Amino acid sequence: MRDWKTEQIAGNPQTNVETLEKLATSWDWHIRRSVAQNPSTPLKILQVLARDKIQWVREAVAGSAQANEKLLTFLSNDKDGFVRAAVALNQNAPSEVLEYLAGDEMMDFDYTLSKSRYPTQEAVAKNPNTPEVAIRFLASRQDENVRASVASNPKAPSDLLFQLRIDLSWVVRKQVAKNPSTSIEILDWLAVDRIQEVRAAVAKNPRTSTGSLRGMALDRDTNLRIKVAQNPYADEETLEVLSEDWSWKVREKVAGNPNTPQDIVEKLSQDKDLSVRGTADKRLKDQKN
Repeated sequence: MRDWKTEQIAGNPQTNVETLEKLATSWDWHIRRSVAQNPSTPLKILQVLARDKIQWVREAVAGSAQANEKLLTFLSNDKDGFVRAAVALNQNAPSEVLEYLAGDEMMDFDYTLSKSRYPTQEAVAKNPNTPEVAIRFLASRQDENVRASVASNPKAPSDLLFQLRIDLSWVVRKQVAKNPSTSIEILDWLAVDRIQEVRAAVAKNPRTSTGSLRGMALDRDTNLRIKVAQNPYADEETLEVLSEDWSWKVREKVAGNPNTPQDIVEKLSQDKDLSVRGTADKRLKDQKN
């Protein structure tokens, strides 16, 4: 039986160091893992737990914001790939460790996708502190999930994002569309992508141009129009068009959009649909308060 109460104490940032030191030696690895996950656990305790016999404890240490470069360098050579992947995600990891882990081809079978994946390389690709040379190497990998992780990195070079906008995998193109650093020009390109999920990611991106949002407001896919209606940067003309949409779900999102003009919200407060009226009424009430 797991001792949930003690686990909570071990993970509580208010727990004193003396108690954490004692709990770090518990026979129960769940408790030791909670100590490792505790943001208040000092480095000296993490150094002990980094040599724990249980993978999940070492993995928690590798993901700790308190872990320093020396400790992460040590864990980058751990025998377990998921521990190395946790190091690769840690923004305290030194650049030379990230470059080293970029070549880590540890595979794990993802049953939800029915395919093998490369967790460590994906983690390196996502880390905003990963050196450019490693990012470029990972962008050339055959695995789509590794390339998609590169495409999601907010520090990915602009020319790489430009290149990945035409990737054969829509999973990669979707991540480019979601990236907050993607240029307006690339988003305009992806706004007419043949895959709805890519266009939906463009519709949610705050950098998407007014022209692209207006175009997607006329898309036949209801879910895409919903995403446009939710975008707080959608212009008044686009929101006005969507306020007349046949789908009540779209009109409801327009009523709740903070950028929707008051006259449109007032009009939607008289909508035939109860949910639309309720959202509009709430907006008007909040504005009065």
